[in-house]
Amino acid sequence: MLGSTLCFAAMAVVIRLASQSLHTFEIAFFRNFFGLLAVLPLLRGTPLAQLRTRQLPRYFIRCAIGICSMLAGFWAIGHLPLAQAISLSYSTPLFVTIAAVLFLGEQVRARRWAAVAVGFVGVLVIVRPGSTEFTSGTLIALLAAVLSGVVAIQIKQLSRVDSANTIVLYTYLFWVPMSLLPALFVWQWPQGTMWFWAVAAGVLGTGGQVLWTHALKLGEVSALTPISFMQLPLVATAGWLWFDETLDHWTLAGAAIILASNAYIAHREAVLARRAASAAPSEAAAPGE
Repeated sequence: MLGSTLCFAAMAVVIRLASQSLHTFEIAFFRNFFGLLAVLPLLRGTPLAQLRTRQLPRYFIRCAIGICSMLAGFWAIGHLPLAQAISLSYSTPLFVTIAAVLFLGEQVRARRWAAVAVGFVGVLVIVRPGSTEFTSGTLIALLAAVLSGVVAIQIKQLSRVDSANTIVLYTYLFWVPMSLLPALFVWQWPQGTMWFWAVAAGVLGTGGQVLWTHALKLGEVSALTPISFMQLPLVATAGWLWFDETLDHWTLAGAAIILASNAYIAHREAVLARRAASAAPSEAAAPGE
């Protein structure tokens, strides 16, 4: 999880550097194109039968929403202070909880709803609607978080039928042409070091996703989630060193509230998952069933 966090933090810095010369649409395309090239070797040895799917329409919808989320998130990283953009991206689990109720019919009880409400207080602290510091850019960052939450639910639905490798492969196969189309309208070839940043965005993004997936397989979400929060101080330090940004105390306070809310939600989900797992064997062994 720490390796994943480092990759995503580095990718945010790379996106900011690339955005100085390249349009957000182009950065998204290069991230997906080079990300696909990076993921293909990881699929070597996977039987073709495991990579087939009967859910192409669902993949199309998932990827279309994912591209919109990616474009909004990349724009936020390129135009907002890095710490603020990353802090708002941490609101995604709040929207995942809401989307799970709406689309999956999951039952969320009072304590998790309270944690979600606290998390939204943190969002308001960062955004500060009505203040002179409020900008439409913060709404774009929040849009990315909302759409990312919807995508997380769609991935959960897809994973009921398809393997993780199948989901990754089809996601990139859809993302590349979907991101190329808007990029063509603003296309200009990268020059010099811009090629390095373009390649790095794809490789780091894929590396972060792969490490994150393996981390969740090996450990509990509640134990791993706090490690992912290390991304915030990393990007805040990078913003201070390279982009002359200062860490706003409102952003710091709001981020702390959101992260505490996320940590509690992850803890509750882990507790409920353990309860369900321990109850399953006893139910299966119940007499007369």
